[in-house]
Amino acid sequence: MSDILTIAGSPSISSRSSALLTHVRALLESQGLQTDALHVRDVNAEDLVNANFNGATIRAALNKVQQARAVIIATPVYKAAYSGVLKAFLDLLPQDGLADKVVLPIATGASSAHLLAIDYALKPVLSALGAQNILKGLYVQDAQFQYLNGEVTLDAEIEKRLHTQLNTLVTLIVRSETALLLPNWEKVAA
Repeated sequence: MSDILTIAGSPSISSRSSALLTHVRALLESQGLQTDALHVRDVNAEDLVNANFNGATIRAALNKVQQARAVIIATPVYKAAYSGVLKAFLDLLPQDGLADKVVLPIATGASSAHLLAIDYALKPVLSALGAQNILKGLYVQDAQFQYLNGEVTLDAEIEKRLHTQLNTLVTLIVRSETALLLPNWEKVAA
């Protein structure tokens, strides 16, 4: 079971959103958190399109989501929304597939024209999947992001906003973990 699962919603192998998630996992792991990665492009395409819930890669992917305490979803913005491959995957999650999870949405795009794609396209779907703790999210423009020789460099302001979002995510995980323990403490005190 991972503390945090990252879901890369890009169909491309060399995607900025996937590279950004690698950077995010490194930051989280440096703080002692256990992460796992899911690339939707690695799910069997035929099973994904045909909603074959019995497909091995579909079952494995859905199990990763179920086991994680928090989910970070990153997607490139296509046609003012998140990627179609991500939509196909999210459609396979159960109605409460993100219940009791902290969710951080991240989107990458070429310009500020799609700045609100997280709010008007992605967040409603995450909410429909039962996510009650959806963080503000982070939109990163191509000009704010450099990816060279496997290294991600973000503009200082974006890096700061990313750290703020990750700190909030970790705080909420710890808080929910503590809340799960409270009933046991109350029984001991009684």
